[in-house]
Amino acid sequence: MSQPETGRSASERIDARIAELGDWRGETLARVRRLIRAADPEVVEEWKWRGVPVWSHHGIICTGETYRQVVKLTFARGAALEDPAGLFNASLDGNTRRAIDLREGEQADAEALTALVRAAIALNGEKTKGRSR
Repeated sequence: MSQPETGRSASERIDARIAELGDWRGETLARVRRLIRAADPEVVEEWKWRGVPVWSHHGIICTGETYRQVVKLTFARGAALEDPAGLFNASLDGNTRRAIDLREGEQADAEALTALVRAAIALNGEKTKGRSR
């Protein structure tokens, strides 16, 4: 990253990351961000771990990491989610997380991704209810 990020909101930092990428990765990150925000208008955008976009609602839903060859959406509790469309294609061996690696020219099915986001939010809500007892 070229500029210090002090004073900018997480959403502004994500905007800047998308613009900075300026290629298919930025377009892909922007598209999945729109889908996440449409799936949950109350989603909270965060910026963690020195530059990783994070979407949360009662806990982390997923992160949006960008690498040279992939845009990786890592669902914090993905192993506990049903994935009937088979979107998860990375981090399949872990006990907790699951990820979707999107390569140039690939797009996640919008309906299936929306369902995963909503399922992750519901799962986070169950976790939150358990703490309040």
